[in-house]
Amino acid sequence: MTDRKPTANATVALVAVSTAIVVVALIIGVIAFLVANADHDDAPGDAADPDTGLPMLPPSRPAPPPNTGMLPEVTTPPPAAVSCQYHRSGAAAKPVTAPRSGEVATEPATREATLTTDQGRIKLSLDNAKAPCTVHSFVDLAGQGFFTDTACHRLTTGRGLRVLQCGDPTGDGTGGPGYTFADEYPTDQYAPNDPSRQIPITYPRGTLAMANAGPDTNGSQFFLVYADSQLPPGYTVFGTIDEAGLGVLDTIASAGVRGRGTDGAPATPVTITAVEVD
Repeated sequence: MTDRKPTANATVALVAVSTAIVVVALIIGVIAFLVANADHDDAPGDAADPDTGLPMLPPSRPAPPPNTGMLPEVTTPPPAAVSCQYHRSGAAAKPVTAPRSGEVATEPATREATLTTDQGRIKLSLDNAKAPCTVHSFVDLAGQGFFTDTACHRLTTGRGLRVLQCGDPTGDGTGGPGYTFADEYPTDQYAPNDPSRQIPITYPRGTLAMANAGPDTNGSQFFLVYADSQLPPGYTVFGTIDEAGLGVLDTIASAGVRGRGTDGAPATPVTITAVEVD
C-alpha cells in the first residue's frame, strides 16, 4: 500500500470537521450540566435541606383508618375532657331539660347501666371515653325518666340489618328530646369529606348505637344490635350489650316483625320500664 500525504484542500476539510465535532461535544456537555443541576420546583420532596443538603420530604399527614370493613381502631388516647354542645331542635316528645353544654370528662372510661324492659333486663356498658357527649346525654335523659314507660318501636330482621330501636316516647319513630348533638365515634375517625364515610362497615352483635336523621342529628333514639349489621360509620357507637341482654334481644327478634315483614314494630311488644345508671 502506498503512503500518500494529504493535499492542502484535504487538510482544511479535516480541520473543519474536527472543529465541528468539538463544538457539538461542548454543547452536549453544557446541556447535560444544566439538566443535572436544574431546580425542579414541581417535583415533590427534592428541595434541599439547608442544614444537611439532603432532599426534604413533604410533611407527613395522618393516615385515614384502613377500610377493614369493621369499626376502626382508636390509637390515640382520649383527652381528659371534651366540649359537648346540645342544640335546641323542635319540641320534646316528653317534658325534659337538655343537658348543659360545656366540658364533659372522659373519665371514668366506662359506665354501667341497666335497661329494664317487660321482656327482661339488658345490661349496658357505656363507652364514656369514645363517646362522652352521647353518654352524658343518655345518662341525663335516663335520670329525668325520659325513657321510662316508652316502647321500642322498631325491629329489623333483614339480612344486613338486625337491630331493636328504642328511645322515642311517641312510639312511632318521630320523637326526640328537643335537642341534637354531634356525631362521635366512629364518625370522628374519618375526615369530613372522606368517601369511606359512605362505605358500610360491620356494627357487630352487642353494639349499642345512636339512631339519627343525618349527620349531627343525635337525640334520644338508640338501637341495640343483636346480629352483625352493615351500616355506614355515621352512627355513634356508645356502648355494648352483655350476653344475658343479647339473649333477651334474641327472644324478641325470634318472634319477628308485626305483619311478618322485616322492618317494623316488633311482634312481641317491648316497653322500657326503667333505665338505671351506676
